[in-house]
Amino acid sequence: MFKKLINLIKKIDNGINTFSEGLFIYSEFLLRIFLGIAFIIHGYNKFPLPPAALIKYFGFSPHLASFVAISEVLAGILIILSRFINSFFGSLLTRISALMIVIIMIFAFYFAHKDWFFNQKLFTSEQIFLFILGVYFLINGNCNYRNKNKS
Repeated sequence: MFKKLINLIKKIDNGINTFSEGLFIYSEFLLRIFLGIAFIIHGYNKFPLPPAALIKYFGFSPHLASFVAISEVLAGILIILSRFINSFFGSLLTRISALMIVIIMIFAFYFAHKDWFFNQKLFTSEQIFLFILGVYFLINGNCNYRNKNKS
């Protein structure tokens, strides 16, 4: 009885794996699109330049506040567009934009959310997921390019 159950579970898992194997590239694409859109929105919400809220709340200079907003929009656009460049350059561009995202998120944690280390607020906020997605793309680069060039 127990062996039959295990075999049934294995059969179901193999069926799911067979079905989802072709969808892997789309899952990575969805992560990339939503990360990019989130950064574009976060940056765009700081416009018009210079962002008065960043200057007032954090004491940033107008140049630094503008740089943050532009960097967020640029990182979001680049993480999306680099998916469509199927070469080493697309992979490098993915990693550069991901590095921008990781750096932005580290500074966001440091300046805006110092009280979040390590407690429930950190793990129930969208910020930790934006950071982790940035790390994912920093490590993996352009998966579409990498998968085509494994041979």
